[in-house]
Amino acid sequence: MYQSKPSEVGNFRPRVTVAVLAQREGRLLFVEERDDRGMLVINQPAGHVEGGESLIEAAIRETLEETGWTVRPEYLVGCYLWGSPDRTLSYLRVAIAACPERHDAAAPLDAGIARALWLAPEELAACRERHRSPLVLRCVADYLAGERYPLSLFKTLPS
Repeated sequence: MYQSKPSEVGNFRPRVTVAVLAQREGRLLFVEERDDRGMLVINQPAGHVEGGESLIEAAIRETLEETGWTVRPEYLVGCYLWGSPDRTLSYLRVAIAACPERHDAAAPLDAGIARALWLAPEELAACRERHRSPLVLRCVADYLAGERYPLSLFKTLPS
């Protein structure tokens, strides 16, 4: 677990992100993307929540932008607080399970996304060294273990 240094406590500002777990025919939807070092890594369709959007809206948008898939969110899998190994960044990831509904093969993908791919859980586990973070496998493990919470837990208040 990430532990802030005493000098960091006042500056602790986790970045809020959403990640989508979409399953089809026993395979889960992932993206292969370039990280900050230029390495190709594997991640769920995921990204930052933008101003003025709900967590659900962010999940739908990020999945479409990164994969070309339109999804229908179904339930919350979990919320995960994780800090980068160098302790410079922290993330609060909200993992949402969603049903894939339709794919637009012609949709342009976000910059940095090489491709969308469907992987079986064992294929994902076999390439652990390529995961963007430990959150990738942990979210899948919780999803496969049946972690399910209603989307009604999310409350978005008007500005």
